Amino acid sequence: MNNRRKPERRTRLSRIQEKNRTRIIDAALGEFSRYGYSGATIDKISAAAGMSKSNLLYYFSSKGDVYEAVLEHILDVWLAPLRTLDPDGEPAKELCAYIKQKMKISAERSEASRLFANEVMQGAPQIRDVLEDDLKTLVADKSKVIERWIDDGKITRINPVHLIFTIWATTQHYADFDSQIRALTGTGLEDEAFFREATDTVCSLILRGIGLEMPRDESDE
Repeated sequence: MNNRRKPERRTRLSRIQEKNRTRIIDAALGEFSRYGYSGATIDKISAAAGMSKSNLLYYFSSKGDVYEAVLEHILDVWLAPLRTLDPDGEPAKELCAYIKQKMKISAERSEASRLFANEVMQGAPQIRDVLEDDLKTLVADKSKVIERWIDDGKITRINPVHLIFTIWATTQHYADFDSQIRALTGTGLEDEAFFREATDTVCSLILRGIGLEMPRDESDE
């Protein structure tokens, strides 16, 4: 990435400084989502964060650094559910829980999903080495979990990476194509009934594709 020194600096921040840094990232997410990278400015971001430009530049030396931090934050949030996939758990329950968490993120952070998708479609210039390092390592690790389920005869033999890709595609669709979904259905994931129906549908399609049925406690809720 453009700047690999930030983690060192972050460890020296106080609780108040960490809070300010989070304020900047949250404000920047809104600005980048509305105006894109070229349209967002340090002045706009600092105003949205409720702080001076000089104060913002104490935490980030440039707009590029802020943008990179926003993208890394989005990725961290998205990957948190995948990290919880338990090799000792029942595959149907584990995968349904993962899908539900991913759908919840799509419901609550749709603008973050769209911003990240736009970055990736442009070749991920700001976060390529995060994708090729941290993300690749995590996907490899969780692919081993899925391979273990396959070896134990719990699910149909399938390429684990493509299974993960399929879950990402179906769940993040509800964020990235929110406008299209609303045009066609008149609602979105904030509608509890729509959220449940969409989540159950995605879970059912994924599970049946690998030889599983919906967990009773999920389908009967």
